[in-house]
Amino acid sequence: MLSERGDEYGTIDGVTSPQTSTGTRFRSGFACFIGRPNVGKSTLMNALVGTKVAITSSKPQTTRRAIRGIVHRPDAQLVIVDTPGLHKPRTLLGERLDSLVRSTLTEVDVIGFCVPANEPVGPGDRFIAAELAQVKKTPVVAIVTKTDLADRQQVAEQLLKVSRLGEWADVVPCSAESGYQLDVVSDLLVARLPEGMPLYPEGELTDEPEQILVAELIREAALEGVREELPHSIAVVVEEIKPREGRDDLIDVYAWLFVERPSQKGIVIGPKGARLKDVGTRARKQIEALLGTKVYLDLRIKVAKDWQRDPKQLRRLGFYD
Repeated sequence: MLSERGDEYGTIDGVTSPQTSTGTRFRSGFACFIGRPNVGKSTLMNALVGTKVAITSSKPQTTRRAIRGIVHRPDAQLVIVDTPGLHKPRTLLGERLDSLVRSTLTEVDVIGFCVPANEPVGPGDRFIAAELAQVKKTPVVAIVTKTDLADRQQVAEQLLKVSRLGEWADVVPCSAESGYQLDVVSDLLVARLPEGMPLYPEGELTDEPEQILVAELIREAALEGVREELPHSIAVVVEEIKPREGRDDLIDVYAWLFVERPSQKGIVIGPKGARLKDVGTRARKQIEALLGTKVYLDLRIKVAKDWQRDPKQLRRLGFYD
């Protein structure tokens, strides 16, 4: 089949690469976003992919896994790896998340260093810039995010400050909320991918297992409306997703929401169970959108004492060494 279309393919290291309609070779590969917590990495990935594949929250350190989102273009397939915010860890969980970020940096073709336009460049940004300076062979595009929250002068000043943080392949401002320059960000990342065949089938937007995506949607719903210190103590495990017997229009989802202390359990449940019911309602709507069918969500809450510091609990909740 390939030989019959030889005029549309070229060979790269023994692998055929399709030629686009403009005559350029198709590119495919991996990019990752790195930055301190709450700089808009997940929101930016969702915007580039065109749908929600990673949860977002106003609370920092929302991302706990390396979530992959797949951007399909006529000339390329860009696989974006959204990483947890790099920070000084205070728990075993924090140490494992930082280790995950550092290992991801060595496995991608291009790195996007995210710094928000509306916040001063601080020690966290400088720390990450120093870390990136040690990554010699991988190009880094500095991305000034959240430009919709800053005026033009702020954006210009931030671009200058970010450019001085290191030796970047490019510096670009954008807004995931307004769509400003998302195409430019995509172009800059794609330009640094190797030539090659698509890595995922057309239309596939993430390779995350369904149970992980559902668990993350429940955790996102639980993050809203709780006290500042609580989000880091919330974990969700989906035990089972199965069609309701005798029904082809309903899926049953059974999940556990874990917190670290009995007092936190009371916070999540709320007066007469009102908050937990609200969490379930909001999560169910998101899960139905994801699965494309009606959902019955069985959500229960349990205390897993100090799970962020307990190796056995971390493994049980899916955070491995």
